[in-house]
Amino acid sequence: MVVFFYVKAMVGLVLAFLISVPSMVAYAGNLYQDVDVTWGDGRGKILNNGQLLTLSLDHASGSGFQSKNQYLYGKFDMQIKLVPGNSAGTVTAYYLSSEGSSWDEIDFEFLGNLSGDPYIVHTNVYTQGKGKREQQFYLWFDPTADFHTYSFLWNPAHVVFYVDGRPIREFSNSEGTGLEYPNKQSMRLYSSLWNADDWATRGGRVKTDWSQAPFTASFRNLRVNGCVWSNGASSCNSSSSGKTWLSQKLDATNQKMLKWVQKNYMIYNYCTDIRRFPQGLPLECTVRTETS
Repeated sequence: MVVFFYVKAMVGLVLAFLISVPSMVAYAGNLYQDVDVTWGDGRGKILNNGQLLTLSLDHASGSGFQSKNQYLYGKFDMQIKLVPGNSAGTVTAYYLSSEGSSWDEIDFEFLGNLSGDPYIVHTNVYTQGKGKREQQFYLWFDPTADFHTYSFLWNPAHVVFYVDGRPIREFSNSEGTGLEYPNKQSMRLYSSLWNADDWATRGGRVKTDWSQAPFTASFRNLRVNGCVWSNGASSCNSSSSGKTWLSQKLDATNQKMLKWVQKNYMIYNYCTDIRRFPQGLPLECTVRTETS
């Protein structure tokens, strides 16, 4: 199965480039200025004069950071190199979240696996404290060998998850049908590395091998184009001039890439899980762009 996955991955990589080769993004900024390491007792470190951040996990604790600013809409890009080797039981999370019991959240969670097996990219969206909107994917490359860019586009029309500039999931605003959308609460950008061996790898059947610790994930080149939320007001005015991301939609080329990724690399979609929803699939599955 592993051989099959890597053959498929190589074919997929070629197809991806045939579909589109995204333009390179110029990054700037200093992580000292953009984020705070918030927990981990020294396991989270900003290095290289603010150009690199590492999070580590050992038997005692994981670690995490959060953005200094809160945002109400934005485009968020981060280059991440995931935990190499036997990462079973570990989760590297990269997400946007508000606070409180009725929170909004937009998630990337990278589920570790045994050496040689593929990572699972777990995505989810919470609105008003309600989630259970999971979609999962394999990747068409080894995410531990080098840095790759993982992005959220969050604007009034939709949330789009990107990997290296290619959309893998779109969660549309369907408030007109009475469905919730994350647009009422500001959110911070967070990341953490933690132990979740009760569920992360093969449903919790494979546990963390602590002899491999410390586990380390690396982060660099955070780029945020967003509406900063401060003192109850947004930094974005009524004009979206210079903020193309605020009204950005998926054009025909990106729609084609989205369908390609979902056809070839999606391994779970809550909108097709009849066993999980025996009384009927969630209404949003027929309204939003949530099916492959």
